[in-house]
Amino acid sequence: MLEIKPLASQEPSSRPSAAEQVFAQLQRQILSLELEPGSKISEAELAKALGVSRQPVRDAFFRLAKLGFLLIRPQRATTITLISENAVMRARAIRTALEVETVRTAAFTLNSEDLDALENVIELQDVAVRAEDKQEFHRLDDLFHHEICTRAGVGFFWDLIAENKGHMDRVRMLSLSFASRDAWNDHVEIMRKLRARDVEGASEAIRDHLSRIRQQIDRIRAANHEWFAPEETDLHLRG
Repeated sequence: MLEIKPLASQEPSSRPSAAEQVFAQLQRQILSLELEPGSKISEAELAKALGVSRQPVRDAFFRLAKLGFLLIRPQRATTITLISENAVMRARAIRTALEVETVRTAAFTLNSEDLDALENVIELQDVAVRAEDKQEFHRLDDLFHHEICTRAGVGFFWDLIAENKGHMDRVRMLSLSFASRDAWNDHVEIMRKLRARDVEGASEAIRDHLSRIRQQIDRIRAANHEWFAPEETDLHLRG
């Protein structure tokens, strides 16, 4: 089991509950693949490592199981779920619908200050690509999409996207070793369409960007087959 540090202490006024902290830490480590798909995780051992009682860990486990990231089986080991291609494609469908609507709104509403701020994020992404810093690129990737939502006045869309994109994130992390530059180029194209106030062009650019995962997933599965659930048949969302 991965070594996990105790939860950091915070000021009482700003401190989330122990269950929230455990959930956030586990979710981050699952999505970043620090906790590998298929690996076992112990409620008792985790509580001891984090310095909390078992109840917050139990609550966090329940939430993660509901999201599809933990498999809890009574009297058997709890495991990190394998990556499900169906779950990835469902997440992509939800995200695409929300982000297409976002960029359509953004093309009308973003001002020059908003666009310059987004360009700055893209410049930082370029630095991360050159440095081969996958974690930083992933952070900036999320920031780019988050900022479009927020600056377009539909920040609640990002809340919905964040709730649903986790299954994509595990695949995205695996893709960054070979696809970061492609993602950066996509962001440049999205920005070009937004600056031109090209609503249909921006919509098509975001669709193309999010659809890349369809081409990447077979390559990723071939290289990391032990992390994927067995082939599934109801992949009608591939289109």
